[in-house]
Amino acid sequence: MTTLELYTSVWVPDPDAVWISAQLLHDYNPGEKHLLLQLSDGTEVQHPVVSPSDLPPLGNPDILEGENDLTALSFLHEPAVLHNLRIRFLDYSSIYTYCGIVLVAINPYDQLPIYGEEVIDAYSGQDMADMEPHIFSVAEEAYRTMTRSEKNQSIIISGESGSGKTVSAKFTMRYFAVVGGAAQQTSVEERVLASNPIMEAIGNAKTTRNDNSSRFGKYIEIGFGRKGNIIGANMRTYLLEKSRVVFQVKLDHMSVV
Repeated sequence: MTTLELYTSVWVPDPDAVWISAQLLHDYNPGEKHLLLQLSDGTEVQHPVVSPSDLPPLGNPDILEGENDLTALSFLHEPAVLHNLRIRFLDYSSIYTYCGIVLVAINPYDQLPIYGEEVIDAYSGQDMADMEPHIFSVAEEAYRTMTRSEKNQSIIISGESGSGKTVSAKFTMRYFAVVGGAAQQTSVEERVLASNPIMEAIGNAKTTRNDNSSRFGKYIEIGFGRKGNIIGANMRTYLLEKSRVVFQVKLDHMSVV
């Protein structure tokens, strides 16, 4: 059974903000049917507790706000993750956050000056734990493991439509091109991503978040020589869904969901 003390920080659902922080205004003991809470805007509300599962998620200590690794949070649940990502994005101007070995990225829908060769040089040869979260840190970890162990490595980039998967793939390949000695050659990421324009032309569709959402998954394979230099690359595509067209609107173009 759970006992909550006065001023314990919790999260409660909110129709507009999804989750909103609150504090207990009295101790809670098992068996009580409600919590008296004060929301972050000063409003006092009663939160019903029919069963222990109705208890709201606990808030993390203020000292953990903006942690660059979600696994460092005392409580790892939906409101804690969303709040931490929001703090890092708005207060720290950081679109990247670790969750263990996973890199969480927020699409800023803007060009950021964090992908130049000087940034690549800063991450080259560095451990993930020693640097701020970045797509280059993930690329460096894969590249260094490959060159040391001489074993193939994989980086999985996933997300919903418009989340920035293609751009993340481009930055990853740009990193490999620079550290692999191909920076002076024709851009590797552009050559690979432009290798299948016909599939892109007939396979993309418009969604509510992305005017050019691909209907194909992409498996990009980059070959490296013994010295870590790029010697070739190819891209394979595979159909994600046979059809996403649900109706045709009056504007004479297809709408998708």
